[in-house]
Amino acid sequence: MKVAILSGSVYGTAEEVARHAAAILNDAGLDAWHNPRATLAEIQAFAPEAFLAVTSTTGMGELPDSLMPLYSTIRDQLPAAWRGLPGAVIGLGDASYGDTFCAGGEQMRELFGELGVREVLPMLRLDASESVTPESDAEPWLAELVTALRA
Repeated sequence: MKVAILSGSVYGTAEEVARHAAAILNDAGLDAWHNPRATLAEIQAFAPEAFLAVTSTTGMGELPDSLMPLYSTIRDQLPAAWRGLPGAVIGLGDASYGDTFCAGGEQMRELFGELGVREVLPMLRLDASESVTPESDAEPWLAELVTALRA
C-alpha cells in the first residue's frame, strides 16, 4: 500500500517524526513516501492509497508556513480520487497553549474530512511539554496504524 506522508514543521520536529514514520511504515512492508516540500502534483504522481499527516502547530493554532501552500492547494482542488482512502494525523504541540494545542493537526483532520479521507485512528497528540522524544513516542501509535492500513 502506497502511503503519502504530508508534513509541516517550524523547528524540524514534525519532519523528524514524519521521517521516522516513513521508516517504520517502509520496514512494515508499506510503500511510504515523504517529501517535506511536496506539491500536489508530486503527491498525485505518487498515486497514494493512504495518507498520514504530521504537523506541528504555530502561533495562535495555525499550520506551519511550510505546509500552508500545499494545504491551500489541496483545499482549493479537493482531489476526488482521494475520497474513501484511509488516513490518519499526528499533531505536535504544547498543551500549555490550551485551546490551540495540536490545532494544526485538527486542521489537517478537517481537511481530510472535506476530502472524504477515512480516519482509521484517532489523531495522535504529541505534547512537547511532556516529551523530548516524539519520534519514539509515536511508535506504538504507528504500529497501530500499520495494522489499520493492512486491514
